[in-house]
Amino acid sequence: MLDAVWDELAETGYARLTMEGVAARANTGKQVLYRRWPSRAHLVLAAVRHRWSSIVDDLPDTGSLREDVLSLMRRMADRFERMSPDLVHGLLAEAGQAAPEIRERMGGAMDTLLTRAAERGEADPSRITPRVATVAIDLLRHELFIVGARPTDETMATIVDEVFLPLVRKT
Repeated sequence: MLDAVWDELAETGYARLTMEGVAARANTGKQVLYRRWPSRAHLVLAAVRHRWSSIVDDLPDTGSLREDVLSLMRRMADRFERMSPDLVHGLLAEAGQAAPEIRERMGGAMDTLLTRAAERGEADPSRITPRVATVAIDLLRHELFIVGARPTDETMATIVDEVFLPLVRKT
């Protein structure tokens, strides 16, 4: 069913996506969808979570915090680039309550990368607050949503090298 959501989004866009259209594409009834997802926004968020699972469940492990964070940021940028502005703006408008869930998933991913880095001696756990842990991802999100473009590799490297790593490295 979640694949049917993506197909429907690709064909109609978020603004025109309907439960009826998804149900028809998935060869089911819309009541089946409403039993699992109370609204269009919840349905699309489930599809987003389904698509994003590989980003947070298969984390990079290069042996370098810098490379791990850059790899994660590139994956996120790739995924956001595949999402239409219509989808992003529609979700932001209708499902703002999901933002904490997304931050929590990304925060967990960053916690994993930082734990590995601390074990290797690259990061100082005493310097890592929840805000510091997500600052690189937050700045990437700013580039994607506010600036409105995929940041270049140079921009992502600047975020990591000039902002993130100085905050987490041992002094």
